Amino acid sequence: QVQLVESGGGLVQAGGSLRLSCAASGIIFRFADMGWYRQAPGKQRELVATLTRSGNTNYADSVKGRFTISRDNAKNAMYLQMNSLKPEDTALYYCKADFGSLTSWGQGTQVTVSS
Repeated sequence: QVQLVESGGGLVQAGGSLRLSCAASGIIFRFADMGWYRQAPGKQRELVATLTRSGNTNYADSVKGRFTISRDNAKNAMYLQMNSLKPEDTALYYCKADFGSLTSWGQGTQVTVSS
């Protein structure tokens, strides 16, 4: 059974930083394409950043230059370093794993940025 557990969210002032973590189990992590998504109240879930098993990254324009996605295959973990946070980054952040034909989501971790 695939399990993704996010952590690291919280309340931070604008301009601050947070580091999100996603711990994965139940998959061969190094073969999974991973990603971070977020959903703000009243809005659709949107892509934040992705990191393929081969190391290719993709970022939403709104976070380029501020957020960095990374992974540690030895620890079955993925991270999202978020710097220069803005109030519009406030959302529930989800971890996603694509492993073969299987797509799995975590439960999310809340990020709130105050102005």
